Amino acid sequence: MERPDDRAVYIISVAAELAGVHPQTLRIYERKGLLQPARTPGNTRRYSERDIERLRAIQQLTQEHGINLAGVKMIVEMENELDRLRRRLDQLDRDHERARTRMLEQIDRLRSERERAEIVPVSQVKRLMRRIAVNDLDAARGRRQLERRGPIPVGPASPK
Repeated sequence: MERPDDRAVYIISVAAELAGVHPQTLRIYERKGLLQPARTPGNTRRYSERDIERLRAIQQLTQEHGINLAGVKMIVEMENELDRLRRRLDQLDRDHERARTRMLEQIDRLRSERERAEIVPVSQVKRLMRRIAVNDLDAARGRRQLERRGPIPVGPASPK
């Protein structure tokens, strides 16, 4: 979404006047990669309020702080990277908050399901497992007792 200060509306002479520089200076800054003005279909440069702010900052760095254009370019590139990282961090914060909200909703859903006894508590599972183990032992003892008694006679014994 375009912000009001991103609308490229100023032609080069107006932008230069607003920034207090000569139009040729804007062309030099563009060649050096310090500015990227928008272009009309007729290839005319158009500057935004953000571009004017950047021009003023470049002027301040070069005139008040004595930084050369190569140093200014490095500063501009670092500011651009910082802006990109801030936007990425904002996106990650939004993604994190959405994930956190979904997780909390799922926890609430699971808790309500547990309250409706759709989830068996661990203590009940342990008791059930003990009962199964005891029943298995009892069944094994019963089989062993039957095996010790031998075969069960079926019907009358036949004479030989």
